[in-house]
Amino acid sequence: MSQKIIMNYTVPPSAEDLEALAQDVLESLPEELLEFCDGLSLQVDDIPDEALEEELDVDDPFEVLAVYRSGKQIAPGVESKVANDDDLLILFRRSILDYWCESGEDLTLVMRELIIEELGKTFDFSDDEIEDMAQRHSQLMF
Repeated sequence: MSQKIIMNYTVPPSAEDLEALAQDVLESLPEELLEFCDGLSLQVDDIPDEALEEELDVDDPFEVLAVYRSGKQIAPGVESKVANDDDLLILFRRSILDYWCESGEDLTLVMRELIIEELGKTFDFSDDEIEDMAQRHSQLMF
C-alpha cells in the first residue's frame, strides 16, 4: 500500500508581511545606503496603476518590482520648493511574489537584493557597487 504525502501550504505573504520584512531590511542596510534613508517611508501595493505603467513605459505591470519617489516631487519630474513629505519606496507585492516563485530564493534575500538595487540605482551607485553591497549584505543574513 502506498502512502500519500499531504503538503501543507499557507497563504502567500500579505502586503503587511512584506512591509514588515522590508522594514527589517531597511534597518540593516549597508552603511553607504543608510545615509540616504532618513525619513524613507515604505508602501506596499499589489501592482502599479496604469498611470505609473505609462510613466515608466512598461507593457506589463509585473515587470515593476519597486519604485522610489522623492518627497521633493509634487508630481513625477516636478520638484516642490518646500519638501514636506518623506521619500517613499513603493514595493509591488504581486510582482515580488512572482519573482520570488521563479527564483526559488529565500524571500528575505529577494527583498534585500531588491531594496539594495532600487536604492542603489536611485542614489547613482554603479552596477558594481550595487552588486558588491548586495553580496556583502546577503552574507550578513546567514
